[in-house]
Amino acid sequence: MPITGRFKSYFLRGLAVLLPTVVTIWIFFWAYKFIQENISVFINRGIVWLVMFLQGDQQYLTEEDMVKFWVKGWGSIAGFLIALVVVCIVGALLASVVGRTLWRMIEKFIMNTPVLRQVYPYVKQVTDFLLTQEEQKKLFSRVVAVEYPRKGAWSMGLVTGSGLKKVADNVKKEFLTILIPTSPTPFTGFVIMVPKEQTIDLDMTIEEAIRFAVSAGVIAPKSKKDAGLLPAADLKNKKE
Repeated sequence: MPITGRFKSYFLRGLAVLLPTVVTIWIFFWAYKFIQENISVFINRGIVWLVMFLQGDQQYLTEEDMVKFWVKGWGSIAGFLIALVVVCIVGALLASVVGRTLWRMIEKFIMNTPVLRQVYPYVKQVTDFLLTQEEQKKLFSRVVAVEYPRKGAWSMGLVTGSGLKKVADNVKKEFLTILIPTSPTPFTGFVIMVPKEQTIDLDMTIEEAIRFAVSAGVIAPKSKKDAGLLPAADLKNKKE
């Protein structure tokens, strides 16, 4: 192998090993920086104000020194940690009956506010789907494979319902409503209705299906049973 070919091989191999780690670290760094610049800075300034207030007339520390440490220095991490603790406390509070009742009252107020009610439901739907496994299970019941957009081409789909009753009654078949997600944004796609017998139940969780769609099929689950399966109708056609 020539030197250029060997260099290219080593470079790509090293890139394949290092890139996931670098991207992961970058994502965490970006998230930390975003929280610091948009949330923690206000918490840290609140700490400065509180300390200055508690000092009263006896100014042992100047506001400039406080800002230098708590807002611009190593003390700035305190705001980040406080923000994490507050989020955990809110989560624990919402796990109780009192917390859920209180939050429902807040949501009711938001939904009665003219401008907020136009935005809040859609933002909540997206965040609930991304962060709450219960919402994913509620929205998508299981993962299937279906022949789409043409015969012989198989697509992964998320079952969202049992189809329109009028269609099922006319065709005399059991239907499934399926969302065919698009890559790399699986929250958009095409909604189709197909007979249940023309689908394959895949041995995948909702999370695995979303990863599969986001990665354009690169991240595939270790499936044991899906390969080689065809719906009963197709097997019958093949035999004929």
